Amino acid sequence: MLLQFTVSNFRAFKEAQTLNLAASNYDKTLPANCISPNLPGLKGQRWLKGVALYGPNAGGKSTLIEAMEALAGMVRNSAKATDPKDPIPQIEPFALAPGKPVEPTGFGAVFVSDGVRYEYRVAATRERVWHESLRAFPTGKEQLWFSRDWQPEKQTYKWSPDKPTGYRRDVKKEEFTLPNVLFISKAISLGDTQLEPVFRWFKERVRFVDLSVRAAGIPLGLSTAREVFRKTSLAPQIVELMKHADIGITAIAVHEVPLDDKTAALLEVMKDLFPEGAPDNVKNAKRPRVELSHASPEGRSVSLPWEAESAGTHRLFELAGPWLDILENGYTVCIDEIETSMHPLMVMALLRLLFDEKTNPKGAQVIFTTHNPLLLDPTLLRRDQVWFADKDDQGEAHLYPLTDYAPRKGESLVRGYLAGRYGAVPFIPQGLLGAFPPAKPTGGKEPDEL
Repeated sequence: MLLQFTVSNFRAFKEAQTLNLAASNYDKTLPANCISPNLPGLKGQRWLKGVALYGPNAGGKSTLIEAMEALAGMVRNSAKATDPKDPIPQIEPFALAPGKPVEPTGFGAVFVSDGVRYEYRVAATRERVWHESLRAFPTGKEQLWFSRDWQPEKQTYKWSPDKPTGYRRDVKKEEFTLPNVLFISKAISLGDTQLEPVFRWFKERVRFVDLSVRAAGIPLGLSTAREVFRKTSLAPQIVELMKHADIGITAIAVHEVPLDDKTAALLEVMKDLFPEGAPDNVKNAKRPRVELSHASPEGRSVSLPWEAESAGTHRLFELAGPWLDILENGYTVCIDEIETSMHPLMVMALLRLLFDEKTNPKGAQVIFTTHNPLLLDPTLLRRDQVWFADKDDQGEAHLYPLTDYAPRKGESLVRGYLAGRYGAVPFIPQGLLGAFPPAKPTGGKEPDEL
């Protein structure tokens, strides 16, 4: 479970920006949208099951999710580096300040893994890690497990504390950690079981789904198709979800067929799509082919090829498997542009599954970006679940919650947002071509002709 995330000097973000998933104690609406884990030191505090992030194009919404994915990627893959001169690929500092000294990019995550709260911080440039630290709160009291700081004047790292509480320090593991490698990743590769819950949270408990146009052509539906083809425990739920979606689906069939040229080319580039690894001979490899059956006017079931289905049906099917998997395992998922090709009522139905305690007993969370104001429905989202991302005149993105504006009880959030009351909307007073043409009176006559 994610409690808080902070990022600085990353892409659109320059100054530190924080997304806080703590639920407001003053808001008593929609209690099922909150999680009450009773963490030591935070008893009585509730946390949000979901956050909707609004903002204009290029306002920084996607950047927040990219920052979270960058940190998770560093933790998962950092130990693979064997050359201390290799750049850290996830570091992309704020680009609109050329000529200024490059400051480290900062990440910070507060999360819960195996019932323990942790706080993990990283600051790094492309060349090296400048700071890395981990704090644990098993009893509510802070335990600093390790802190690593680069000392440029000595050209060495300072490690502390000498005798940490709750963690057995191993100087040898520290010595084996390259300057462009995270200690938490290196320690895991060297058999450190104490850091396992932290590493596993980043590797397995956080998921990222991109439904935006940037992902066009990527076969996201493979995950759902495999579940149906292999007849896993999720397969019947996937079929039921599609049947109840009011798109006329009566059955789902998945067959294996040879790869077409387009998919074979994608396989070469994106081999990680196949958990078993890429086949040695791509030409002889097979992929799942989905066929959805529909009810005909005569009541018969008619199977249609995948290409004949709508983009919205494609998106719903693609998301069905991962969404049900998230609910079953209680993952934290980040979704960019959740409403892509889907009706807002369909998106609402998916979110209500996540906010329902019966269908989400393990406390799964979702952080999603959207442009759709209809999701600002007070029967769907609490006010503290709504956040905004917007850029200032210097091109710096900022995060802020709707609660900063203290909207009145009963105020229409849809109207308020579209009217620009909370910011984070495009400002185009002169039109996209520089100026709106003057309106002509009825009949096309000039004013002096009337």
